[in-house]
Amino acid sequence: MSTLTPLRGPARVVVRQHRGTLRVAGLLALAGAVAVIGFALWASHVIDSFEAGSCEASGLSGPACDQRIVDFSGSMSFFQRGLTWAALVLTVLPGVVSAFVAGPLIARELESGTYRVAWTQSVTPTRWLVAKLAVPTVLLVAGVTVLSAVLAWAQTRTATDYTVDWFDAPVFGATLPMVIGYTLLGIAVGALTGLLVHRTVAAMAVAVVVTGAVMAVLVTLRSSLWPLRTTIGTTDGHLDVPMDSWVLDLGRVTASGDRLPTDVCWRGGASEAQEGRCMAERDITGWFVDHHPPSHLWPLQLVETGIVLVLTALAVTVAFRVLRRRTA
Repeated sequence: MSTLTPLRGPARVVVRQHRGTLRVAGLLALAGAVAVIGFALWASHVIDSFEAGSCEASGLSGPACDQRIVDFSGSMSFFQRGLTWAALVLTVLPGVVSAFVAGPLIARELESGTYRVAWTQSVTPTRWLVAKLAVPTVLLVAGVTVLSAVLAWAQTRTATDYTVDWFDAPVFGATLPMVIGYTLLGIAVGALTGLLVHRTVAAMAVAVVVTGAVMAVLVTLRSSLWPLRTTIGTTDGHLDVPMDSWVLDLGRVTASGDRLPTDVCWRGGASEAQEGRCMAERDITGWFVDHHPPSHLWPLQLVETGIVLVLTALAVTVAFRVLRRRTA
């Protein structure tokens, strides 16, 4: 218990200084969670009502069912878009966090000189920075954990024909390990930027750019963070690929294993006989698909989160070294 005592004073000051912002952030998080829960319950009611009727969302239906199917499809598409937007908000949150930590939390004190008051009242620079990092870390990790869990629950309410794909960038980024990892990265980058750039607005801009750049690079590299699975199918197009797989590449394959584009023998105006001769001449034996099956979700998540946590630890380490040099 005594190890927590030194943090109480500075941490209490941080909370008191930014209680307005923290209160607004808490209310927004609560409102977002309630909205997503209500949205999901509404979608569940729409699904149950439709399935209880005589119409079905797929297959042939009589004229009397047409409008009901259209309405149901529109509602489910709206639900899918709503979840995607909610996931997008959670995905870009680390950039907002980074800006807040860099600007109002750290750079503003360095710019105005108010940090000297804390440092002359038996609060060491290290304790000062620890408090600046500890308060947003505890509150934000708790908040994003709840929001990510609520969003994951809401996704289970999606109708089968209107699924939210797990590999979509916003959905993938809003999954619990990722959102926690990137939130911690935003805090660390914000702290380092605030210590290096002593101007509030400039620090906020730099922190957002750096955090966003790291996220963009990792999104680009995401598909290569775990080995792809390659499936070879027959010439008739039968491929044993799990549903909801993340398909990265698709094409023709020859007997020697060479890969060709999908339209290699599908030239405009070509007859079936011409297509067959083309395939025989090129020795095409089937199709190939490079993909990540749904089982790759957690390996991809954990590898990317591990990279993010390493970058976070590096940024925190550099931040404390910068602070020590500043106060030496």
